[in-house]
Amino acid sequence: MKQRQIFLVLSLLFLFSFNQINVEGSLAKDPVFSNVVYTGEDQIYKNHPLKPGEFYSPILQGCYPDPAITRKGDDYYMVCSSFAMFPGVPIFHSKDLVNWTDLGGVLNNVSEFNPHDTGISQGVYAPGITYNPHNDTFYMIVTAFTGNMGNIIVKTKDPMKGWGSPIKLDFNGIDPCIFFDDNGKGYIVHNDAPDKGKELYEGHRVIKVWEYDVVNDKVIPGTDKIIVDGGVDLSKKPIWIEAPHLYKKDGHYYLMCAEGGTGGNHSEVVFISDSPKGPFKPASNNPILTQRYFPQDRPEKVDWAGHADLVLGPDNKYYGVFLGIRPNDKNRVNTGRETFMLPVDWSGTFPVFENGLVPLEPKIKMPKGVTENKTGKDGFFPNGNFTFTENFTSQKLDNRWIGLRGPREKFISVTKKGLEIKPFAVNIKEVKPTSTLFYRQQHNNFSFATTIDYKPASEKDLAGIVCLQNERFNYVFGITKKGNDTYILLERTEKGVSKIIASGKIEIKKNIRLQVKATGDSYEFSYALNGTDFENLGGSVSGDILSTNMAGGFTGALVGLYATASNDALVK
Repeated sequence: MKQRQIFLVLSLLFLFSFNQINVEGSLAKDPVFSNVVYTGEDQIYKNHPLKPGEFYSPILQGCYPDPAITRKGDDYYMVCSSFAMFPGVPIFHSKDLVNWTDLGGVLNNVSEFNPHDTGISQGVYAPGITYNPHNDTFYMIVTAFTGNMGNIIVKTKDPMKGWGSPIKLDFNGIDPCIFFDDNGKGYIVHNDAPDKGKELYEGHRVIKVWEYDVVNDKVIPGTDKIIVDGGVDLSKKPIWIEAPHLYKKDGHYYLMCAEGGTGGNHSEVVFISDSPKGPFKPASNNPILTQRYFPQDRPEKVDWAGHADLVLGPDNKYYGVFLGIRPNDKNRVNTGRETFMLPVDWSGTFPVFENGLVPLEPKIKMPKGVTENKTGKDGFFPNGNFTFTENFTSQKLDNRWIGLRGPREKFISVTKKGLEIKPFAVNIKEVKPTSTLFYRQQHNNFSFATTIDYKPASEKDLAGIVCLQNERFNYVFGITKKGNDTYILLERTEKGVSKIIASGKIEIKKNIRLQVKATGDSYEFSYALNGTDFENLGGSVSGDILSTNMAGGFTGALVGLYATASNDALVK
């Protein structure tokens, strides 16, 4: 009898610990989110409505940097950096370079790619993607800053059906890309540090080439060679030569690279050789793409253009994808580095981005023969101004919803009432997987609203919305508990130091509507206890901490549905 009593006591303690019995005796319930509406309303798209035969650039808005592209027949595949976002390396498919479908992420197996212990700007970045017609295989190659992976390559016969396991490659450096010659021979080019003792200045880097064993999927030892030292002109101390891509045209080999660093001095440069192993001679008209020569206060500014890749379009004309930024009204970068596109004139010896050396325009002409712009319709990825509505009625979530440092499937489930999040005992400031379902901020002017069904049981419980640049710079707008009372609060974290800007006691009778709205640098957080009449909390706050200008790093701002069982934003 005594053993049975002890068992019952231990069982009750277990329930108390894991289900958080509140003072009324009811079990705490996990938050359920429903009816999410994201709306983007940037003025530039209102000023430049599309005409027939036009489409917008950037083609991927929000944090989709470092694009690389390849083609097989009529199918185009494009990949981007993802850092510690999960799944890794987002991939898109198109038949015409205008209308793109989001296929999710290449690295989606957490047992093989696990950025669980990395800062948001680590993980994986600067991928390359190449189709090899000699063995009908696609290759995605990337540098992984997690799990002692380094440079890895994955393969598939069909990107629609997933990818094989990562193969670790034996070389250092970053930004790898693989190239297959007409005879089927493989080469890898990448950025690296100069040979030991030969670094001449800060930012001095080199481009190396290796021969690649296609049968055994490895670089051939001893075949590495430096083919670019420093950049176009070493005497001018060029910095951060990187993101190399090899091409072959008219019997010549072309090496195209980014130079100047991914900031205001960013550019794209090109070299030519009679061999994939050089020597490479720079074009006399470098750079072939940049925005660095123009006034900082120019209207509708696009900046930082570079890190490009080329592909032959459906009209037999070349096109280039590259990264750029659209700063907000305070010249801050909140949306991150985005994927842009321009036609490329390769009628002469060297490729040149058309209108890539003048201030970039928001629209370009569709390739000849492409008759319809379907962006935002029929499952195609949207751009320009748009509204995205999610009611969480399908078990398969839109690929725009992502996890951070781990898969979203670890903490979400779709129920009849909406999306239920099982809170981790981790808060948003920790370098661990968080129970937050993220969406990229894709406009400088946007609103993001959701309905939440939630009653916290203790001060450790919090659920709501988070706006995040990284673990040390973010806003938390959520519902929590203090004693027997329920509160809503707005917390600002800057350089890892958190401060509650505003809080208020609320009485939850039914679901609550939460909203964040940004007009450039000005963000406002509001809630509606009746679902319609919004009340502001904390006034208008600056989006400075959501910019890379203040927070650093390589990502763009994310807005997420957040829940935690380890809340440290305590109402006083």
